[in-house]
Amino acid sequence: MPVNVDRIALVDKPGARRDALYQALSACDRFVLLVADNIEALPEVLDGLIVHADIVPVSCWASLVKRLPTVVVSQTRDSRDLLAAVEAGILDYVVDPVGQEELLMHLMLRALDYRRLQVSTLRDRDRLEQLNEQLQTHLCTLRTDLQAGGQIQRRLQPMPCTRLNGIEGDYWMAPSLYLSGDFLDYQAHGDRHVLFCFADVAGHGASSAFVTVLLKALFQRWLSRWNARLPENLPARWLARLNRELLDTGIGKHAAIVVGVIDCHTRMLHYSLGAQMPMPILATRGGVRQLKGEGPAVGLFPDVEYPTYHCELPEDFRLWLCSDGVFDCLPGNNLEERLSALCEHIGNAQSISDLKSSLALSDALPDDITFLTLSGFNDG
Repeated sequence: MPVNVDRIALVDKPGARRDALYQALSACDRFVLLVADNIEALPEVLDGLIVHADIVPVSCWASLVKRLPTVVVSQTRDSRDLLAAVEAGILDYVVDPVGQEELLMHLMLRALDYRRLQVSTLRDRDRLEQLNEQLQTHLCTLRTDLQAGGQIQRRLQPMPCTRLNGIEGDYWMAPSLYLSGDFLDYQAHGDRHVLFCFADVAGHGASSAFVTVLLKALFQRWLSRWNARLPENLPARWLARLNRELLDTGIGKHAAIVVGVIDCHTRMLHYSLGAQMPMPILATRGGVRQLKGEGPAVGLFPDVEYPTYHCELPEDFRLWLCSDGVFDCLPGNNLEERLSALCEHIGNAQSISDLKSSLALSDALPDDITFLTLSGFNDG
């Protein structure tokens, strides 16, 4: 006997009708047919029932339906016993089964398949509930880790509204999630220079945020090693080194970046660009304009040389740096129209707070957004 053959009990009072059914059903090779006089005499290991309606007490139908796949047979359709079975949940029944043994076998096999499907569904549901609980636990752990990472990332940022050698630095950073792929830093070097770095690392989440930590470490290291000579050459050298550093990590990350040095004695800005968009925007009393320049993103191509650009700064200026997430908040059908709108907003803004208000930024942001301003020399 194959191990997967079901054990079915035919429950009826001894007699000719039970003998006739047993004789016809026992020919089925899909199940082993047992015989019982009543439901109390059923064996413990059983897969299904074919039971006569008048054998089961009314009070027992509900528990029987839950316990085993059951097909009911009855001599008449108007039987009260059959009605009680249907009300308890029996879906399959055969009236006057003698001569309809093939139908009875099909109903029994269908009931067995349906019960197996129910058991499988319940097992899958329990498994899914377990997996969902595990997922929720992992998500909670991940959320906690990301929140901790966000706190660490904020601790690495410079103090806002900081005045350095006559230059005031201020910024606003809003990650789309817990961590930001944007990076900024500005620091004084001696009593003459202010150095700054502004980057937008490609992608979102933890991997991009880790690159910002690397940028902080490199910026700090290079700043400590600079001897304050030839500030006009420093930005290009930094970008070339950063390009090599990112390629050597092998993490497949690149960044749009601008680095610059403000010489507070000569009032000159020396800067280099690595695919920064939007370009740095200079706001003065004479108006608003984008600074010129170009250069490939850092971390994509080896042996790249970056040019250095220079800009004379007036007595009263504000240099704006924005990450490309701002484009999602600007009107316009193309990049040119959105850049024009950004310059218009900046021209009407005296501070980052003014720009945020004019753009009507909400808490739900589609991308990281960061603003950095460096203003001087007669600005406070």
